[in-house]
Amino acid sequence: MAPKGGNQDKEEIWPYKITIGICAMHRKATSKPMRAIMKKLIECYGQWVDFFIFPEQVILNEPIENWPLCHCLVSFHSTEFPLEKAIAYVKLRKPYVINNLDRQYDLLDRRTVFKILSDNGIEHPRHGYVIRGRPNEPDTELVEHPDHIEVNGEVFNKPFVEKPISSEDHNVYIYYPSSVGGGSQRLFRKINNRSSWYSPKSEVRKEGSYIYEEFIPADGTDVKVYAVGPFYAHAEARKAPGLDGKVERDSDGKEVRYPVILSNKEKQIAKKIVLAFGQTVCGFDLLRANGKSYVCDVNGFSFVKTSTKYYEDTAKILGNQIVRHYAKTKNWRLPPDMPQPPILDLGLGDDPPMITTPSGKLAELRCVVAVIRHGDRTPKQKMKLVVTDERFFALFEKYDGYKKNEIKMKKPNQLMEVLELARALVSEKQVRRI
Repeated sequence: MAPKGGNQDKEEIWPYKITIGICAMHRKATSKPMRAIMKKLIECYGQWVDFFIFPEQVILNEPIENWPLCHCLVSFHSTEFPLEKAIAYVKLRKPYVINNLDRQYDLLDRRTVFKILSDNGIEHPRHGYVIRGRPNEPDTELVEHPDHIEVNGEVFNKPFVEKPISSEDHNVYIYYPSSVGGGSQRLFRKINNRSSWYSPKSEVRKEGSYIYEEFIPADGTDVKVYAVGPFYAHAEARKAPGLDGKVERDSDGKEVRYPVILSNKEKQIAKKIVLAFGQTVCGFDLLRANGKSYVCDVNGFSFVKTSTKYYEDTAKILGNQIVRHYAKTKNWRLPPDMPQPPILDLGLGDDPPMITTPSGKLAELRCVVAVIRHGDRTPKQKMKLVVTDERFFALFEKYDGYKKNEIKMKKPNQLMEVLELARALVSEKQVRRI
């Protein structure tokens, strides 16, 4: 029975709060972005939803029957996370799931990622696979030459990119042709201020399974896109880790990133990736070259590191999605005062302006820097000089210069005095020369 008073209507509209359970490793579940998003979600939707975090000890050591109950599950894979147990928990308790857990296995294999991209018509680098020592899979033939390799008969000229098949292995190598000195740039997860280092070794790795990609010249930057649902995406650019291996950081020690405006085609790519991979919260990497955008990696559940606007938008999108889902499935009345989420404009609005660089490549015009002076005065045409003639001192004294320490002569008759004095001095100088 609903309590009497002002809350009666609300109780009839929304009988109880929806509980959101965050099931992830402790470091991820308590990260600054996650805390900021959940705090904002409760601020906006706290009268309809609440949340808690699954203890890491329970996730790792307890059977799923002992895991806490929730109406909605936010769960995602990371190192040491028992994805299989989380999937079994969903089958047992059947909560509403934000990111499809079964599909997260797809993100662990770069071959599967590229196949899904291909099946959905999403541009990605030309690539080939080399398989070694995998059960039930024949080894692949690779022929290596000084400046190119052949993978199953397909040629990849240097520079090309070598990535492990497992997306959890971040040791990515870029091999350079002998015409620029050869060698390779070896990328890895950031360690302090380094993200890669150069090696003089030019031979590809001979052990393990790899995907080889055609190198996309992206002018030293890559674009990180963070999608939240099919109608919202936030994008940032950073210095490519393969450029020189030095991580640019700001005064707070954070990696320097720059805001990026996505084109309409890139917004459609974000929507396709969310739907194709079944991941409401999803990050992916874009390379822009010659007017095209290529997806080179899909990261699954990931957040922007520092963006209050992104945290607020994500909280509103997730909160709105969860409340609407339960209003529909439980046949509850939708709260009339529920905050509305932002959406991504997928219409035919203007794309970011493109310009041709001196090298002939197309690039996005991100800003125009100008130094502008106020325009209500005629630009001054003046010269400064030191004078010793007594007549200048007399003029200075005439207009009280000794009292003011300066004189300003703007009236025509004053300027004429200066002009006549200057002409007299020039004339005298010429006479002396004669």
